[in-house]
Amino acid sequence: MMSADKTAVVTGATSPKGIGVAVAERYAREGWAVVILDLDGEKSAKIAAEVGNQYAVPAFGHAVDVTSPDSVDEAYAAVAAEVTAGNLPPVGALANIAGITSPVPFLETDLDLWNKVMAVNATGTYLVTKAFLPAMIEQGWGRIVNMSSVSAQRGGGVFGKVPYSSAKAAILGFTKSLAREIADTGVTVNAVTPGAVDTNIRVGSTDEQEAKLAADIPVGRTATTEEVAAVITFLSSKDASYLTGTTVDINGGSHIH
Repeated sequence: MMSADKTAVVTGATSPKGIGVAVAERYAREGWAVVILDLDGEKSAKIAAEVGNQYAVPAFGHAVDVTSPDSVDEAYAAVAAEVTAGNLPPVGALANIAGITSPVPFLETDLDLWNKVMAVNATGTYLVTKAFLPAMIEQGWGRIVNMSSVSAQRGGGVFGKVPYSSAKAAILGFTKSLAREIADTGVTVNAVTPGAVDTNIRVGSTDEQEAKLAADIPVGRTATTEEVAAVITFLSSKDASYLTGTTVDINGGSHIH
């Protein structure tokens, strides 16, 4: 098994065509040990084992409900126990990928939907970061990368309307504020804002919707999950040590400041 000196924790990484799995695989390919945290603990463990075996790195999967403080604390304790036992190296990166969309028009939303979308996307990022950050600060090195969206910058589109866009915008504020607050600790905090990505979130979309998506993107296509993963792992690298509080747009030119 490859010797890894750092562990990357990825939330929301059990969908076969999802960004989370691509991120976990990219970390592993670059020599990181990998932890996968997702609502489905059995699937998390299975995918972690597959990724670990494929890339010959230590890997661990565990259940987490990112909206529950108790669940997040329990998941962190399980990861910390693996580190203490020597099964994983210390956690050096956290990729907050877990999220859900809200394709419902605003006047058709209700408070339950609003709260759920905010809880998974924004509160989940807060809770998981708060759990893993102290150990990073203590070791004097760490990378946190948060998943936002182009929807946070220009408003929602076909698949993510008002609750989703609002939650993803909250993540941008969270990222910049936390980055400034802990800038002198050796831990960086950055965000990525993908545009349309070829993931299973779009399964079931119509040909008309797909054509509209492509037509709105200057480069003429959607992103691959691997392209998003490449940016996230770069932001987790030593080479990105002077980047913090930054938002990296991955959208094929569909939102240029």
